[in-house]
Formats: sequence, structure tokens, C-alpha cells
Amino acid sequence: MSREIKKVLVIKLGALGDFVLALAAMKRIRQAHPKAKITLLTTPPFEALAKQSGYFNDIETDGRPALFSEWFHMIRRLRQARYDRVYDLQTSRGSSRIFHALRPFPPQWSGIARGAALKQRTRGRERMHTLERQADQLRVAGIWPDAPTSPGEAPPPDLSWVLRKNPEPRPVPGAPPPKPYALLVPGGSAHRLEKRWPVEHFTELARMLRAKGLDVIVIGGPQESALARAIQKAGSGVRDLTGRTDFAQIAVLGARAALAVGNDTGPLHLITAAGAPTVALFSSASDPALCGPRGHVTVLQAPNLAELPVAEVANAAMALLPRR
Repeated sequence: MSREIKKVLVIKLGALGDFVLALAAMKRIRQAHPKAKITLLTTPPFEALAKQSGYFNDIETDGRPALFSEWFHMIRRLRQARYDRVYDLQTSRGSSRIFHALRPFPPQWSGIARGAALKQRTRGRERMHTLERQADQLRVAGIWPDAPTSPGEAPPPDLSWVLRKNPEPRPVPGAPPPKPYALLVPGGSAHRLEKRWPVEHFTELARMLRAKGLDVIVIGGPQESALARAIQKAGSGVRDLTGRTDFAQIAVLGARAALAVGNDTGPLHLITAAGAPTVALFSSASDPALCGPRGHVTVLQAPNLAELPVAEVANAAMALLPRR
């Protein structure tokens, strides 16, 4: 008779787009272990979003220790917790090191670490989209027997809890209804500039969206405020929220947005998963078949994003807007 699983650890450290996609597997893990105490090992940026999801009893944010003393403290804590099962959704060399550090008596381990009891051995797993790959991982672990693993089959993460936990304020009597808004995500990784559509293209698109009666809001981290200012200076009339929203707040904005357009970057994945009709822009630097967002999304890809015409992006965006 198998031992009852009472304590579960889920490992997911980032980046944001990968974390958002992993929310689908996290939901399935919670459904499979409804009475278990489930702890998430992650990093500080994802704490608020993970708390709002309701999938976890505890969240620990020291998953990327910088010093040996921090690593030692983390491993000692994990060993003392005596987890019955670990779902390693990071499946990296670093996360597999945690498994080896817990030997000779590690918990049941779902992942790719050598020697793991529930090792995912599926041939070609590295060529699967993240959603199908993690569904297959949970199939191997025995908690999702009919997991959808064919290309394009796995559903996107469900962020319906975003609006349940963040209801809209009651309208003020006599006040006009708020205008629908579009979110622009012009930033991305600072060392992967080839994944960015030119800021002047975003500026032109912003003007077109405002001409359609939409408010336009630029989303991103503090390091992308310069992009938002460049769009504002061109007279496009956008609002700049770069550096002013955490991931949970971005999810709320995405859940209520009429439209989103942006580069292949974490906030866009979050906005799409929250429900915004989205145009996602990919260069040849990444493959949407492996990591693209799913949902109400149109993916446009060009080897060089600078050559992707504004008109093509605008047409795709307008097609996603509801007819009035």
C-alpha cells in the first residue's frame, strides 16, 4: 500500500513567463492533493502572485541562494520538512542539485534528476511546449493519467481567480463608464534586444489605438520606463505604469484589458493568461511552439522584428477587439 502524501513541495523559480505557464501544472497538483500541505519554493518576485492563486499553504522565497551558507540553510530546512513528494517544475541542473543534496533518502521526486523515483524520461521532452511537457511530467508522476500531451492540446493556465479576488469597485452614480484600455508591453530582456519590436512602432500603434477610442497603458519594469517616456514624448497620450505594478497587479490589469500587444516577455504571458485578447510578437530568437502564450492570442513572428510592419500588427490587434 502506497504511503499517503501529506506534505508536498513544488519548485518553480522563474522566469516570469515560465512561472505563468507553470500555473497550469500547479493547479493540477493542488487538485490531485486537496488535503496535503503544499509548499512552493520560488523567488521573491513571484510571492504575491503565488499567494493569490490559492494553490499553496506556504511560500518560501529563498530558492536561489547566493551564498553557500544560504544554500546550506535551505537544504537543512527542506530535509527537516520531510516532504512526501516534490514536483520539480523548474527541471534545471540547479533544481536537480536540490534532489542530490537531499540524498541518501530523498522524497519521491518528479522531475529530471538522475535517480528520481518519478523521473520524466519522455523522449523529445525538450521539444515539447512547456504546457504539454509539464502535463506529461504529471502523467509520469501518476496524478494526470489522461494528460493532454499532443502539440497544442494542453490548456492555458487558468487565472480566473484574479478577478474573484480583485472585484471591480462599484461605479459612481452619474459618472461615465471607464474607457476600455489596451496594454502595451514594449520591453523585454536587456540582453535580448532582438526580441523587441522597435519603440517607434509601438508609438505609431499607440496613436492608432487611441484613435479607436482606447486608453493606452504601457506596462513593464522600472528599467523599461525610458521606453514608455519615448512613447509619451511622441504625443501618443499613453499612461505609463512601468515600475509601478507587481505581477499580481499586472494580472488584474490583464484580466480587464480590451487588448494587449507586446514582445515575448514575462508580463505579456501574464496578461494573456489573465484573459486579455493579445497580439504576441516573436522574433527568430524564440519559438512560440515551445514557449508561446496560449489563450485568446494571435502570434506574429518575423526573423527580424524591426521588419514587422505596424500595419500588420494593427490589423491583428483590431481583429481582436469586440465589434461595437
